[in-house]
Amino acid sequence: MEDGVIKQIGENLIVPGGVKTIDAHGRMLMPGGIDVHTRFQMPDRGMTSADDFYQGTKAALAGGTTMIIDHVVPEPGFSLISAFEQWREWADSKSCCDYSLHINITEWHRGIQEEMEALVKDHGVNSFLVYLAYKDIFQLTDAQVYEVFSVIRDLGAIAQVHAENGDIVAEEQRRILEQGITGPEGHVLSRPEEVEAEAVNRSVTVANQTNCPLYITKVMSKSAADVIAQARKKGTVVYGEPITASLGTDGSHYWSKNWAKAAAYVTSPPLSPDPTTPDYLNSLLSCGDLQVTGSAHCPFNTAQRAVGKDDFSLIPEGVNGTEERMSIIWDKCVVTGKMDENQFVAVTSTNAAKIFNLYPRKGRIAVGSDADLVLWDPDITKIISAKSHNSTVEYNIFEGTEVRGGPLVVISQGKIVLEEGNLHTTEGSGRYVARKPFPDYVYKRIKARSRLAELRGVPRGLYDGPVCEVSVTPKTMTPASSAKTSPAKQPNQPVRNLHQSGFSLSGAQVDDNVPRRNTQRIVAPPGGRANITSLG
Repeated sequence: MEDGVIKQIGENLIVPGGVKTIDAHGRMLMPGGIDVHTRFQMPDRGMTSADDFYQGTKAALAGGTTMIIDHVVPEPGFSLISAFEQWREWADSKSCCDYSLHINITEWHRGIQEEMEALVKDHGVNSFLVYLAYKDIFQLTDAQVYEVFSVIRDLGAIAQVHAENGDIVAEEQRRILEQGITGPEGHVLSRPEEVEAEAVNRSVTVANQTNCPLYITKVMSKSAADVIAQARKKGTVVYGEPITASLGTDGSHYWSKNWAKAAAYVTSPPLSPDPTTPDYLNSLLSCGDLQVTGSAHCPFNTAQRAVGKDDFSLIPEGVNGTEERMSIIWDKCVVTGKMDENQFVAVTSTNAAKIFNLYPRKGRIAVGSDADLVLWDPDITKIISAKSHNSTVEYNIFEGTEVRGGPLVVISQGKIVLEEGNLHTTEGSGRYVARKPFPDYVYKRIKARSRLAELRGVPRGLYDGPVCEVSVTPKTMTPASSAKTSPAKQPNQPVRNLHQSGFSLSGAQVDDNVPRRNTQRIVAPPGGRANITSLG
């Protein structure tokens, strides 16, 4: 390795003088990990998540990850490019390892499309995330998602989705708070896993209609993972990203008697209360139904979480996981025999590099590739604890978990940053890595599908027969009574629709205003006179 790049690979290499040699006997040399989902230094209502780009990338390197891709979250009403530049400024001054940036779309109009085009062409961005959750804040409508996906496809980028049904979540939050449930358990109760699965299914449907590659972030439940697996079996170009938390722990902790501990697990979509979920997701990751892993690392300290002490919907969301990601996957998948070492490299590094067009610079050990390497010890054991982690928060959601397998030496940009348990990081040494659009790994299939999906009308003569004249009656609906309806404003009397029944369960009928006679003699009742003895 020289100048941050791999120069030679082989046996009996001629080693120049003054070059440091590392003995890797009995260990595994693998590409450095790529954490495809971090949220370092994340702004939230005037607060910032506990780990900035220095602390976050330092924790990543300690766990064997040598590159991160962070999410830029512009406030609605603000420019995407100015938000991107703000994140660049934060990361360039603090990051200890190479990084890149996803851009989150938090609103939709023509100006956003123009900025997306500029970000792809001039700033090396090839992934954008849309929200189906966070109603009245970030959530887009299905029609808007359709438009965004169409733009993303034309730009050769990847469409990422935060998949939850925001409308249902908002209603459930209100209902649960009205029942007096205000603690962290309310968070998971208001976000049952079917609202995640439904949103994943909707995303797949829109992606299929627009022929846009789809990437589901934060796969947290069995049912959401199943939707992705089924869609892939039918040929959809979709990728699933479980995170350290969903692979390594579950949502039973939301019911902890310790409020601060329970609040430390709050993230969206939430961790599944089903304790068999982590093993299930690890199995799908091992067999290829899920392809990449991130951490969604965005922890807040207890004082920050306490903003929601009386209302779970106000608790800042995010968990730790960038340092623990590779060891947890090794322990849960390789040690258990679910996957081999090569599959481990694929789900922690190579697949991400291919999807986001970083390969072969990243995710591969080859001449000319970046010298981002990990010397992995499969036998080392460690107990995860907040006392020893590199994050600044008081709680670690994997507290007490024993994991087997971890990094002995980590090399970033050709420099040793971890050796013998000691970190040697340099603040601001991380480089921004630009990513080109149209990654072959993704878009070869999209282009092939595009050629097959061309629509053609049926050639036929013009119809010149008679055409019936119709009068279009405007649809009228009785507005539902609500607090928003002014009592002074009386709705117009609806026009009767003859296709609807006049019967009403309330007892009121459309002809109640017609005067009736007191008695009416039935001359010939149905079934004959014998059936009725006295009427009228």
